[in-house]
Amino acid sequence: MARRCCRALLALCDRCQACAGLLPPGACGPVCPACADLLRPRLGGYCPSCGELAADPAAPPFMCNACRLSGRPWEGFAFHGPYDGLLRDLILGFKFHGRLGQGRVLAGLARDAYRRAVARTGKGAMDPAGPGGIVPVPLHPRRLAWRGFNQSLELARLLAADLDRPVLPGALRRIRDTTPQSQLPGARRRANIAGAFLADPARVAGRGVLLVDDVMTTGATIDTAAAALRDAGAVRVDVLVVAR
Repeated sequence: MARRCCRALLALCDRCQACAGLLPPGACGPVCPACADLLRPRLGGYCPSCGELAADPAAPPFMCNACRLSGRPWEGFAFHGPYDGLLRDLILGFKFHGRLGQGRVLAGLARDAYRRAVARTGKGAMDPAGPGGIVPVPLHPRRLAWRGFNQSLELARLLAADLDRPVLPGALRRIRDTTPQSQLPGARRRANIAGAFLADPARVAGRGVLLVDDVMTTGATIDTAAAALRDAGAVRVDVLVVAR
């Protein structure tokens, strides 16, 4: 039995975690060169404060109108790339099919995005001192029971090992079982998520925290969650998502 398990693990190590193809000889990454090319980070053409994407990916980062006029309830922001193509496939595979190898790939992309944001200066730069704890965007208990796991918590756990920071899974709770945001048009998402989160002051007051989720679309969920953390006394909230 042990020998069979060892052979199975070796086979997984030889395969790309994105496309399941064989890795070329000497490859040391979790994905093959072709998939790595498809998963290149978005380095330009976005708002550094919220990640809103511009049409030209080669344009320098610039503040969007919403962030210039109203600001956000967070300071630092980082994401890896647009929610499309192979990145979207990996997120859906991890989120709805429990493909944990793909979760490790996504956590690696998020970790690299975080480090790029730490190295930046100005709007959207992460706290160089690092967060006091990592807070995953929670699921309502009913949704968690249906899905079986919280993808944001799993990403936070993988990131915690890389960043040497504790995960604070109970620091933020979802107290209303809302309609999934993906099922609603953008105009209805903010009303749907209003009042859905409650943060625990005993865990976040006086601390800087890193709020982690897999995807940010309209920003209503992240905005509401970050505001709840600030209301509970968090002195700083940084946001890290895989896709935007």
